Amino acid sequence: MVPSRSLSYLLALPALAFFSLSASALPHPRTASSPATLKLAVRINSYGIKNIAAADRARIQARQANGGSSSISVTNNVMLYTADIGVGSPPTYYTVLVDTGSSNTWIEAKAYEKTATSHDTGGIFSVAYGSGDVVGEEYTDTVTLNSDLVIDNQSIGVASGSLGMEGLDGILGLGPADLTQGTVSNTYEVATVTDNLYKQGRISSEVLGVFFAPASSDDSSGELTFGSYDASKITGDVSYVPITSTSPANGYWGINQSISYGSTLILDETAGIVDTGTTLIYIASDAFDKYQSATGGTFDEATDLLKISSDQYDQLSSLYFTIGGVAYELTPNAQIWPRSLNSAIGGTSDGIYLIVSSTGSSSGSGNDFTNGYCFLERFYSVFDTTNSQVGFATTEYTYATTN
Repeated sequence: MVPSRSLSYLLALPALAFFSLSASALPHPRTASSPATLKLAVRINSYGIKNIAAADRARIQARQANGGSSSISVTNNVMLYTADIGVGSPPTYYTVLVDTGSSNTWIEAKAYEKTATSHDTGGIFSVAYGSGDVVGEEYTDTVTLNSDLVIDNQSIGVASGSLGMEGLDGILGLGPADLTQGTVSNTYEVATVTDNLYKQGRISSEVLGVFFAPASSDDSSGELTFGSYDASKITGDVSYVPITSTSPANGYWGINQSISYGSTLILDETAGIVDTGTTLIYIASDAFDKYQSATGGTFDEATDLLKISSDQYDQLSSLYFTIGGVAYELTPNAQIWPRSLNSAIGGTSDGIYLIVSSTGSSSGSGNDFTNGYCFLERFYSVFDTTNSQVGFATTEYTYATTN
């Protein structure tokens, strides 16, 4: 869930592994001597809406229209990553959406179990979404990310409504702290989970590393690393770029990049965001038109995606995302939806669907692309608050043919 941020929702398929945190009756704080990891679970939609392109596009357009402030619809899409986090002492564990596109952490009131560490601040928590507001009381409480990574007095919204978050208890907000401004009545800005890990000496740098294994792979899991990145998950160096200065992308994990299809430039260097909560890759409509023409894809009404034939797939060129002078190659296989999951998006079993879609507006909006999960499953990402930068590196899945 995200206030003017993107997120994608999915419900679990039994065949996919679920990795949860191990509960500890007596969690204990750690020192900042080494990074700490949090395992994620991937969930695939089994009952929500199947038109991921339309739902994500609505969120992107709302973000553009509101200049980086709230108003994003909350609907069940096709893919999300969740974590189990403990709140209270002893901790009660909740399944929450992991979202770098929003920054507030909150739990549904009906699920929230108060303990001795639960403190009602007297503030009102309110975040606007396209389908309504998430409103409730603001608490501080102990948050356990794993058995030895514990945060004291973390701001926790206790929300009275779920806005369609079936199967989830809330959201773990991992975006910039600026996105919390104006969301709690008795404070200007709320310290995020990552902020407090750093301030309380649990991590030595305010850095978050994010790893996704494709849902179609044998692994199909994810991992957050707080305080650094997991060098075992990458196959090359991490290359960094500063947060863009262009609004509204600069309010998020926003960067500048250009995109080429093969040797043909389809999007000049421009600003957009990187978001774990968006399923597909979205590019400005003028760039998308060039992409469609180059690939020969035809619009498929059932999925709202471009569909190509086997022959067209054989002729597909790589997409190159040039970020800070480094070209990140999205291979032909990485540009198609996992064929084993076609039914999750309303597609046919033998269909080949492209995962690049249009934002619905021309370039120049200040948010001309969103690199969602389908990009991040091929490249490790690092979100560095300390140095106001985002980094990427190749992984064992960058050139995989799992789709």
